[in-house]
Amino acid sequence: MKLGAFSISLSVKDINKSKSFYEGLGFQVFGGDIIQNWLIMKNESTVIGLFQGMFEKNMLTFNPGWNQNAENIDSFTDIREIQKQLKANGVKMLTEADETSEGPASFIMEDPDGNTILLDQHR
Repeated sequence: MKLGAFSISLSVKDINKSKSFYEGLGFQVFGGDIIQNWLIMKNESTVIGLFQGMFEKNMLTFNPGWNQNAENIDSFTDIREIQKQLKANGVKMLTEADETSEGPASFIMEDPDGNTILLDQHR
């Protein structure tokens, strides 16, 4: 099972303060739109998403089909296949991808400690 690119998605109170803080740690804006209250920050291969007002808790994010530079990779496990495997292993989904669809999709689950995990496929 290939989960794809990994990042941490942080729920922030003030995107401008968070942007400045992470720039002080050597991160640079890689994507996003500060006007829409979200940025993707990168320091080498480490990726952090900053999201103001979009969700309640921080979450781990995996992007099947992408590498750490948000570039398409040839070989990856489709999100619907990942979801089927996880459900077969007893993992409870908070939201589910439509298993009859193709292309972009996402689902959300929690680990045993209540940490939110988002799998978000963009292609």
